[in-house]
Amino acid sequence: MEDLQEQLAVLRKRLARIDRKYAAGPPAVPRATTAERCSIEQLISGELVRTPHGEHFETEKLWERHRRHGSVDISDLAELPADLLDSLSGGAIRESAPARWAFLDTETTGLAGGTGTCAFLVGVGAIEPAGFRLRQFFMRDYGDEASLLCRLARHLAQFDVLVTYNGKAFDQPLLETRFRMCRSQGAPAHPFGRMEHLDLLFGARRLWKLRLESCRLVELENQILGVERQGDLPGEMIPYVYFEYLRTAQAFKLVPIFHHNAIDILSLACLTAIVPFAFRSPGTAMLRHGADWIGLARWMQQAGRREEALGLFRRAVEAGLPDHLLFRTLWDVAALEKRLGHGEAALAAMTELAAARNPYRALALAELAKHYEHRERNHAMALEMTRAALAIEDSPELRRREVRLRTRLARQGAKLAL
Repeated sequence: MEDLQEQLAVLRKRLARIDRKYAAGPPAVPRATTAERCSIEQLISGELVRTPHGEHFETEKLWERHRRHGSVDISDLAELPADLLDSLSGGAIRESAPARWAFLDTETTGLAGGTGTCAFLVGVGAIEPAGFRLRQFFMRDYGDEASLLCRLARHLAQFDVLVTYNGKAFDQPLLETRFRMCRSQGAPAHPFGRMEHLDLLFGARRLWKLRLESCRLVELENQILGVERQGDLPGEMIPYVYFEYLRTAQAFKLVPIFHHNAIDILSLACLTAIVPFAFRSPGTAMLRHGADWIGLARWMQQAGRREEALGLFRRAVEAGLPDHLLFRTLWDVAALEKRLGHGEAALAAMTELAAARNPYRALALAELAKHYEHRERNHAMALEMTRAALAIEDSPELRRREVRLRTRLARQGAKLAL
């Protein structure tokens, strides 16, 4: 009985402590943090810029020349040759100092474009003796757009070349549309008509699409520059985060967007120190994979530089290739040797292809049949090659060749019999 009384006494003490704890009412709801109540200019070093068209926010960042971004030294950017972009641009940018290049990327309210899509953040990077400087123009609300575009146009006036990644299809058309739509608010005409535009996406795809699953900028940043982002905001989430900011005015949510945009532009500049060099001096390109040499060789072939393309295809084979690329490359080598009039080399390449099972074996056998029929007048060997090709892949052309060769051989046999 005494034990029960002691247990009840302990229980009463515990209940009394609980009653005292909540006597003052329910627990207070935590107040919003300081970051939630801050404006963007209180969170990020920068300034509110006033123009005749209103206000917007701008911030600036410098990567000093002694720093690196993956495999590229920032100091190397200022040393890039003025004719670096000539070949990759098809001769449109023959001479332009790196200090006159503007590296541009936008963050937008939608990924599909269209007249309802705005660029709420525009970043422009520039190469300077001190390093790589980035200026970001931010639209705090839709009313800031005309002011932002006014300053953007003024900033771009100091550059001759626009460098983007997929900017010809997305960033530039979007900004041109926004400039036109803001003309009623006094915004200036867009500055892109006087600037040459190099979209690095096309050169990057030529070099790496055969090896990499994706040529997205973040993928090249990782695979080519050796940079791995930590905690990055995915690009597809950026419009939703901006709309949430407009709804709640919680500016701290925007900080990852500014960082994402900054790293995109820095990576774009560093890739510009790699991609155009391959097209400027293909023979000395710093490529390590056979598939990359193929991409460069195909570009040279399309440009009509067949001798150089042939050398690059051979380097691709020497570097090592998986079978699905190897046989196609051997076919390209053989075809180029033939076009260039290298008869013996072409014959050797076709013979090599015809000797093993591969997707180009029938084509190689057909080419050998042509060689033996027309060049060596060896109709028996030509017929053998034709029949071997027919056993792999039937075609009207091969059938006609077989009939023609059989007829010629029959005539030759009849002459010999006489």
